[in-house]
Amino acid sequence: MLDIEALLALPRYAGQDRETLNQTIEAAHQLALDQYLPHNRKSDLQEPQMVNGKVELIPEIAAAVAAFNDAGFIGMYADTDDGGLQMPFLATSICDAIFAAANPGTVAYPLLARAAANLLKAHANADQQARYMRPIIEGRFFGTMCLSEPQAGSSLGDIKTLAEPIGDGRYKIRGAKMWISAGDHELGENIVHLVLAKIVGAPPGVKGISLFIVPRFRLDDEGRPAERNDVVLAGLNHKMGQRGSVNTFLKFGENDDCTGELVGEPHQGLAYMFHMMNEERIGVGMGAVMQGYVGYRYSLQYARERQQGRHADQRDPSAAPVAIIEHADIRRMLLAQRAAVEGSFALGLYAAWLVDRTEHAGPSEGRDEEAELLDLLTPVIKAWCSDHCLRANELAIQILGGYGYTREYPVEQCYRDNRINPIHEGSNGIQALDLLGRKAGQANGRGLRALLTRIEQCCATASEFDDLRAHAEALKRYAAALGRTSATLLQAMAAGQIRSTLANAHHYLQAVGDLCIGWMWLWQALALKRSPRQQEPGFVAGKLGTLRYFFQVELPRIEHALALLASADDSALSMPVDGF
Repeated sequence: MLDIEALLALPRYAGQDRETLNQTIEAAHQLALDQYLPHNRKSDLQEPQMVNGKVELIPEIAAAVAAFNDAGFIGMYADTDDGGLQMPFLATSICDAIFAAANPGTVAYPLLARAAANLLKAHANADQQARYMRPIIEGRFFGTMCLSEPQAGSSLGDIKTLAEPIGDGRYKIRGAKMWISAGDHELGENIVHLVLAKIVGAPPGVKGISLFIVPRFRLDDEGRPAERNDVVLAGLNHKMGQRGSVNTFLKFGENDDCTGELVGEPHQGLAYMFHMMNEERIGVGMGAVMQGYVGYRYSLQYARERQQGRHADQRDPSAAPVAIIEHADIRRMLLAQRAAVEGSFALGLYAAWLVDRTEHAGPSEGRDEEAELLDLLTPVIKAWCSDHCLRANELAIQILGGYGYTREYPVEQCYRDNRINPIHEGSNGIQALDLLGRKAGQANGRGLRALLTRIEQCCATASEFDDLRAHAEALKRYAAALGRTSATLLQAMAAGQIRSTLANAHHYLQAVGDLCIGWMWLWQALALKRSPRQQEPGFVAGKLGTLRYFFQVELPRIEHALALLASADDSALSMPVDGF
C-alpha cells in the first residue's frame, strides 16, 4: 500500500533499504515475544506500589525496557547525529505496534520518553537538547508530559501551576499534576518532566501557558544527575487496565525548591506541547488498534478450536458438534473485529507515512497539503480507532462466552487495557470538537479537500476492476456527501451557530472515520491486485471478504450520521439539565 521504497528515496533515509527495515521489524517481534509478552499478565496482577516514597515495579519491566533501549528502539527515529538510527517513522510505528500488542503497559515507559525527546528536538535550544534529549535517546533518561491537574483535566486554560523567574532562563515551579504516566520510577538515571505552567503575570487562559523542563534530579556541570529537585511523588492512581505503567500524582515545589527551564518562548507552551500530544494521539490510536487486534486473533483461534452446537438445519442431536466458527453470528463478530482493526491499522500506518513525508520531503512535493491532511486525520485515528477497536474487544469476549469474562483467558485484560484509550490524550468527545470545530476548516479546508481528493483518486483506480467497481462508486458517493455536509456545517459555524453545530461533532467524526476506513479497505484491495500474495487464496478471500462486509454492513451508517448533521439535530443540546 504505502510504497516504502519511495519513502526510502528521501534524502534523510539514504543508505536504508527494505531488507534492513524487515530485519529491524523481525528483531522487534522477537524481543516482544521474549521480553514483553511473558510478563504482560504478571504486571497486570502485580501493579506498581508506592513504598517509602518510591515506585516499585516487577523486575521484568526494567529488564524489558533496558533491552528495548539497548537494541536502539528508543532512538529508532532519531537523527544519527543525535545518537539515533534515523529510520522512517513508518517502520518505527510498526515496531511500536508489535510491542504494544505484546505488553502495552511496559512499552509505555520508553515510548513516552521518545515522544519527550522528539518535542525537545523540535523546540528546545541546543544546550537543552544536549543535556536532556541526548540522554533520553541513549536510554539513560526518561520523560513525561505533565498537563492535567486535579481541578483541570482537559481544560488546560484552568491550570494553576505557576513559574516564577529566577534568572538565567530558570524558574521556580509550584503546583500539582495529576494522571502523569511514568511520572516516577527507578528505570533510569533521571526523569525529564515536561511541565505546562503559567509564568507569574501571564495572560489568562491557554494564551498564558508556557512549557518547562523540570528534571527529577538537577544536573551538574558535566550534565550528570546530581541533587534531587523538589518534585514529590504524592500518590499513585490505581487503574482499570494497563496497570504495568505507573500513573502518578506529582507535586512541584512543596518546599519552594523546584526549578525548571523555559522551553522556547514564554506563553507558547501549549503550541509546543501539541508536538508531543499529536504524536501521542496517533500512538493512542495505534495502541487501541493493537489491543483490538490481539483480541481478534485470540477469539479467531478460539472459534476455530471450540466445538459447540450444530447448524440450524442440522436436526440430528447425535451428530458431532461443529467448531463455533461455523456459526454465522460468530463469523459476523469476527468480521466486525477484523474490519475495524485491520482498517484502523492501515490508517495509522498511513499517518506514520505522512509524518515521514511532512517532516522530510521537500515543500515542492506537496508537504504543506500533507501536513494539513495529517492534522485532519490525527483526531480520527485517536478517536475512531479507540472507539471501534474497543468494541472489537467486546466482541472477542462475546465469542469466548463465559470463558471470555474470566481472568483465565486474556481477552478481558485486552478490554481493560484498551478502555483508557478513548479517554486519555484528550477524550474522544474533545477529538470530535477538534475535528469539526478546527481541523475541517483549517487552512481554508485544505486538509479535508486533500482527503476527499485522495479518496476520489482511489475510487477512480478501483473502478477499473469489475470486482471493485461497485465499492468504488459507493465510497465516491459517500465522500461527495461528506464534502457537501462539511461545507454546510462550516458555513453554519461561520454564521455564529457554533454551539448547535458542534453538538453533533461526535456524529461528524464517526462519519469521517467510517469514510477513511472504507478508503483503507478499498486501497488494500487495490494493493492486493499488485501483490505476490494473489497466489494465496485464503489471504485474498479474507481481505476481499472483509472489504465486502464493511461496505455492506458498516459503511452505510454514514448516511444516518450525515442526515443527523444536515438536520442540525438538537436532541442532546435541547435536553434540560433537570430532565436527566
